[in-house]
Amino acid sequence: MTSKADFSPAEWKKIVQSPLLAGFAVSIADPNGFIAHLKEAFAEAKMLGEAKASGTEGTLVKSIAEELMTSAGRAEAREGIRTIAAGATSDQMKDRAIEQLKEVAAILDAKAPMEAATIKGWLGKIAQTVAEASGDGFMGFGGARVNDSEKAALADIEQALGT
Repeated sequence: MTSKADFSPAEWKKIVQSPLLAGFAVSIADPNGFIAHLKEAFAEAKMLGEAKASGTEGTLVKSIAEELMTSAGRAEAREGIRTIAAGATSDQMKDRAIEQLKEVAAILDAKAPMEAATIKGWLGKIAQTVAEASGDGFMGFGGARVNDSEKAALADIEQALGT
């Protein structure tokens, strides 16, 4: 079974950042206001909490969620988002996040082949949950549940993860 010890510190940092990057890539694809952002953030936090508590996604997913829910893990993940966002447009931020997810997928395929599909599926589920967290329309009511920009970002994420 694969564990944190099987990855270099730089690889583990990217892996721990990946759940936030999956949600961020969808959120930035269609930034639609403060309330929508809060709904998306709460949806992502809920998924991380569930992964940490239940472990149904596997022990490596649980380890990622546990680390991300620590203050040091959150700080490193936020730093990853800040690095991606530095001096970039929304489209560039989305593209950079998706490129990082592609790198994480390659790391997982190489070092955790037995768990790679599960982790990549979990990352895709996080992105989908964030996309569904707030619909278009007034304050998230009405409109499409997942709009075209978010659908395109989800497709890009699936392609980057190879799912």
